[in-house]
Parts: sequence; structure tokens; C-alpha cells
Amino acid sequence: MSSVPTPGEVDIDTLVQAIDHLQEQNERLTERVDTLESDLEQTQDKLEGLEAEKADLQETNERLRARLKDCEQETTRLDALTDATRKRSGMNKQRIEELQARELEKGAHLLAETVDHHEIDIDGDHLERITKANDRTYYRLPQSDDPLDRGGNVALAHGDLLPIQQLSRMDEEMLCSTANALPTRLAAKLWKARTDSSVGDNLWESGCKGIKEYVKASDLKHWIRRQEPGTSETYAKKLVSRTIDAVLDLSNHRVAVRKRTERKNGLEYTERRLVLPTDAAIPGETPDSSKPEQNPETAGVHR
Repeated sequence: MSSVPTPGEVDIDTLVQAIDHLQEQNERLTERVDTLESDLEQTQDKLEGLEAEKADLQETNERLRARLKDCEQETTRLDALTDATRKRSGMNKQRIEELQARELEKGAHLLAETVDHHEIDIDGDHLERITKANDRTYYRLPQSDDPLDRGGNVALAHGDLLPIQQLSRMDEEMLCSTANALPTRLAAKLWKARTDSSVGDNLWESGCKGIKEYVKASDLKHWIRRQEPGTSETYAKKLVSRTIDAVLDLSNHRVAVRKRTERKNGLEYTERRLVLPTDAAIPGETPDSSKPEQNPETAGVHR
């Protein structure tokens, strides 16, 4: 006969089952906790990675902002420089047009591509377009012969002149406004004295053996002090080299520097000379006389 448990008695099998069930639950909970801890560690790692990435992005953002500020400042500087250059270009264009008008009124023939005939202000307000024997087109005042009488083969257009020739044709006021550097102005004056007898104080001496003319550096120093009263001898010596460099540059190196041994008071010394070779191609000074003279063909009159 089976026994029936009395109240208060514990069924061993039921207790064992309950314990087993609790153990299974505990194992599942333990596994769940382990999974959550692993997930938490991964989340923390990701968070740390995101924080590091955020810091990198903030640093990159600061660098980009600094670059942007620098770019904005450079853009502002370039805009100001562009405006200043545009203004100077406009002023230079006006000066060139004024010089061209003067040359045309003197009878010069200017290459057509160098002349804006719509803007140039001349007496009579119209120009004649001609084609010369060299197949190039020029502007001139109507029926105005080339003042250099070179048969129509070459004409002294402003754009054809060497920079030093262009500067030497300017008056004192225009030269000062065009050339900021003192050596540049001195170079222009030195060249002008060579080509314009009315200027006076001409240092250029006649040369020989392939040298057309030359200037001694020692003479140039004294000339500079006469041109710029109050200039010290030490500064004048520096200006000699700078003026010579300016002449070389502005003449497109048609002139050159040569050293020559000189003797004074029984002592020898080396003297620098600025020389103009006889074969130097100076516009207006080296006409090609081998070509026959031909009359230019009129291509039209422009108003």
C-alpha cells in the first residue's frame, strides 16, 4: 500500500526537479550575464573608438577652419592686389595711348596690333591703316610719311621699342609715375642722354673694335651724384651697379658689361664698362638698308 505524504512532508522528487530547474535557470542567467558583459565591453570599446574619432574630427575641423581663415585672408589680399593691378594696368594703358598719340602726331607709323584706334585721342580723330613692304599693317595719320624715312620697311611702334627706349621718351613726371625704382629712372635718363642731344651731360663715348659706344662705371658714379644731388659716394657706388643692371634688363641685354684694364698714376686697375656693340639690334638705329624702298599700300581710314 502506497504511502501518502502528510502535510509538511517534502516530496524528494519534486524538490530534485525544482533544484534542477533552478540550476538550469541559473545557468541561462549566467550565460545571459556573460553575453551582456561581452556586449557591454564591445559597446564600451565602440564608444571609446567613437570618442577618439570625435576628437580626430574636432582636430581636423579646427585645422580646416584655420585653413579656411588663411584662404579667406589670402583671397582678400589677392582681390586687393588684383584691383590695384587692374588700376595700374588702366593707368599704364592710358600712358601708352598718350605716348602713341604723341608719336603718331609726330608722324610715326605704329603696328596695328599695338594700337587701340577706338581709344586713342589724336588731332583729327581718325587714323589711316596701311600695309607696308614687310606685309605688316600699321596706323598713321592720313598721308603721314615715316619721319625716319626708312622706305616703309620698319616703323617705330611703341610696342616695338625696347623698354628702355619707351621709358626714355617719357617726360620727368610720367617717368616718376611709371618707374618706382630709382635705378630704373637713372637708366632711362642715361639712355635718353645718349640719344637726345638736347638733354646734355652725356656720358657715352665712341668706341672701336666692335663697340659702338660705352660708359665707364667711374664716370657713371659722378653722373649719378649730379643727377641726384645729396647722394653720398657710398650710395652712389651701389647705384652704379643697380643702374647698370637696370640698363641691361631694360635693353633686353642689347648692351653688355665688359671689364678693361686701366692705368692711372702708374697703377693698374680693372674698370667696368657698359658697352653698346656695333651689331646690337636697337629699334630705329639699325635699319635694313638692303631692301629696296617701296611705297606703303593704304588699307583704309579708321575713325
